[in-house]
Amino acid sequence: MRGIGDMARNSGLSVSALRFYDRAGVLVPAWVDPVSGYRWYGPEQAEEARLLARMRRAGMPLADIRLVLAGWSRADTDLVRGLLRAHLRRLERGLADARTEFSALRELLDHRENPMASPGTTTVELSVPAPELAAALDAVRFAAGSNPDLPMLAGVLFDIEGERLSTVATDRYRMAVARTATTGYDGPRVQAVVPLPLADAMRALLRDGEPVRLTVDDGRVSLESGDRQTAGRCLGHDFPDYRRLVRLPEGRRALVDTAAFREELRTGPVRASEPREQDGGACDISVLRVADDGTVTVCEDGDDAPDDVGVNRDFLLDALAAGDRGELILEFGAPTAPIAIRRPDDDTLSVLMPVRLEN
Repeated sequence: MRGIGDMARNSGLSVSALRFYDRAGVLVPAWVDPVSGYRWYGPEQAEEARLLARMRRAGMPLADIRLVLAGWSRADTDLVRGLLRAHLRRLERGLADARTEFSALRELLDHRENPMASPGTTTVELSVPAPELAAALDAVRFAAGSNPDLPMLAGVLFDIEGERLSTVATDRYRMAVARTATTGYDGPRVQAVVPLPLADAMRALLRDGEPVRLTVDDGRVSLESGDRQTAGRCLGHDFPDYRRLVRLPEGRRALVDTAAFREELRTGPVRASEPREQDGGACDISVLRVADDGTVTVCEDGDDAPDDVGVNRDFLLDALAAGDRGELILEFGAPTAPIAIRRPDDDTLSVLMPVRLEN
């Protein structure tokens, strides 16, 4: 038998924690001295106490801890694995929510430190080369959202800062950013979210090589090309702070022949996913592996390695097409980190969220 002090030293739980779990009926001592109230534990309870300490450090709810210990004592591994997977999913969702909130907080701090003019208070007029703006819209349009519950994503962000125009689109599962040089405006930073129908109408005007005139004034945005014009209201919603979302940690880089890699994706093996909301719904998954020499291959089912990355195949094919280059750079971090697709000759960027591989 082990006393409570010995059990505390060997399990990683404090004496007060052991008393708490006794009162909660989670880890009840084998015997309690009826006179002194001193708790004594059986030899087999040391393993349970160490297991409990691990779950406590992982933040598992008390109800789940009780079920895990019950399954452990019966060698019910399916129950234990299921509870552990469910808790890990909760943690991942919580981390994603926390990152979203922290991003919003940092954006508020940025606004306090660097006040940005709004489309309703500053008139912006600038000149943009038509071919460059057309290429920028083509590079980001595929990533725009269509979820009616997220109206702020149903458009293309025009982020004007000095003599640079950034166009951005995202549906949460993918994001694309392209930048264009401008002339004629050097005021405070202004953002306008252009509805998708208006963005498409703008793209249709960009057939000539001459510069076009972009104006943002009183919540409206217009584009003039010669004697043709299209205009409309901006979306009245704040767009996510995309600049923080593209600050990705360094990882493995691979230079791919775009046409050959697209063909390998198109004809290579895929896995059908379940319709999970965090992955954007059901999809065909391509599993990618990066070799030490930078070669990227599409893996067969059942041949997973720890660093393999799952990705929505259609999303990746769209990003490769929007990249519009013979060669593109793919950047991979951890299997759960976003995948970046970059052009070698400019800073146009696409980011895809990976699809978690269950095994």
